[in-house]
Amino acid sequence: MAMNPMEQFAIKPLVEAPLFQIGGHAIHFTNQAAMMVLVAVVASVFLSLAAKPGRLVPTRGQSLAEVSYEFVANMIHSTTGPSGLKFFPFVFTLFIFVVCCNFFGMVPGTFTVTSQIAVTFALSSLVMLVVIVTGFMKHGIGFLKLFVPHAPVYLLPLLIPIEFISFMTRPISLAVRLFANMLAGHTMLGVFAGFVVSLGAAGGVLSLLSIGPMLLIVAIMLLELLVAFLQAYVFAILTCIYLNEALHLHDQH
Repeated sequence: MAMNPMEQFAIKPLVEAPLFQIGGHAIHFTNQAAMMVLVAVVASVFLSLAAKPGRLVPTRGQSLAEVSYEFVANMIHSTTGPSGLKFFPFVFTLFIFVVCCNFFGMVPGTFTVTSQIAVTFALSSLVMLVVIVTGFMKHGIGFLKLFVPHAPVYLLPLLIPIEFISFMTRPISLAVRLFANMLAGHTMLGVFAGFVVSLGAAGGVLSLLSIGPMLLIVAIMLLELLVAFLQAYVFAILTCIYLNEALHLHDQH
């Protein structure tokens, strides 16, 4: 029987009995929720143990944690300046969560959390909420100047709505970018895995042809590892850019 490449994205309850109900709708503990809990626990435990002070010689785990800290700190500093470093815990948590979800999803038999638009949209909405709250806390009503570009006055009636629409669509574009890349890559892996299974089950000469899709799976897997990191980086760097706008408005444009 042919494999369905989209089956890997199905959200399934791990326990038949619902946890509770909201408005008559049963809320279950699903494979998606379990994966997010696992990612959060593993990342927290690893970083806590890796950052344990008092070691004369850093372990590999400590070195990896320190590189991660410095990578995100440099990203924030270069994008927002020293004033943006207060958002380090927020950006670092986002980056680690997304990159771990992406990499954990590469393990056969697991669930790719970031292939769900609901998850990526929730993360992007959280980012935009922090940006809006930061902007109004720092500038008050002056934050609305963000939608007024430096342009001739007669162009402002056209440009202000464009700037506002562009700002409001940011959570959608941020969510879809991450979701679409992870969904597309895992779908391709599922399709070629189906080819390997089908050709291998056919027997004879057709079994030899399964070597081709298998090699493609290896190549796509390596590419997906790169994409998994790049998408987490893009998500974090765009978060920094949006925070920079909230902090400085048009001062650095």
